[in-house]
Amino acid sequence: MTLATPVLRTARLRLRPFTYADADVLFALHSSTHVMRYWDSAPWSDQARAKRFIAICQKVAEEGTGARVAIDRASDGAFVGWCGLTEWNPDYRSASLGYCLDDAMWGHGYATEAAHALLQWAFDTLDLNRVQAETDTRNAASARVLEKIGFVREGTLREDCVVNGEVSDTWVFGLIGREWRRSAKPTPAR
Repeated sequence: MTLATPVLRTARLRLRPFTYADADVLFALHSSTHVMRYWDSAPWSDQARAKRFIAICQKVAEEGTGARVAIDRASDGAFVGWCGLTEWNPDYRSASLGYCLDDAMWGHGYATEAAHALLQWAFDTLDLNRVQAETDTRNAASARVLEKIGFVREGTLREDCVVNGEVSDTWVFGLIGREWRRSAKPTPAR
């Protein structure tokens, strides 16, 4: 089953399907050691990784297992980063949320705004019961984003990742559909 990648608009952002024209900005984002310091994989060093990522985004949509969207700032079209819902399982009515933003865009509420919009679409479209997200325990800013949109920290995966020889723990967050519907507000402007 194909799942059409949505085009969503918020007060300050436009979320849209990736195109191959995004390869350069996507590579710049994922090759940054600063941006990727809490990821479970090393920064990209091969430009071809960006095109493979875009191809995977399209494959995820074609297979109907999720939607990964590019985030642009509405005021000037600047690339902010991306947000995605993957591993959608219609039997379990579950999915996983992830996002990655350019460090110049941090601290402006863009991750919260984009994730909220994508979750609103997902809960409305996919009949979700649960969404899970994970973040490195050292990434307090990402944990705050998840908590702002209603996620609850459910546990810690101890020594879950080893990146560049550094061992780290992962927090697991969950958001239940009935809690989302009870607390969901319009997509925040900030």
